[in-house]
Amino acid sequence: MKGLIAGVGLLPVLLLCWLLFWSVVAFACYGADKRRARKGRFRISEAALLTLGAIGGAAGALLGMRAFRHKTKHWYFWAVNALALLVHVVLVVWLCIR
Repeated sequence: MKGLIAGVGLLPVLLLCWLLFWSVVAFACYGADKRRARKGRFRISEAALLTLGAIGGAAGALLGMRAFRHKTKHWYFWAVNALALLVHVVLVVWLCIR
């Protein structure tokens, strides 16, 4: 890990950890919401799911959408999460090459 940090700096590594954490949370939330939908229980709001993608969990949100076949018919879920993922990737790349 020390070699990785020395090569690109601490900030990109911290950002990647942030993105990984929120991606795992988003993936789990999409799975939990799908399970709750099937059982007719209280749901996670769409705003909360979209927020998870925007703050760093876009990769996990997109994977959760595909894995659980959840929210796939809502174009705005694809748009928000894809745009957020693009921003996240660009930010990581920019931090690595600056």
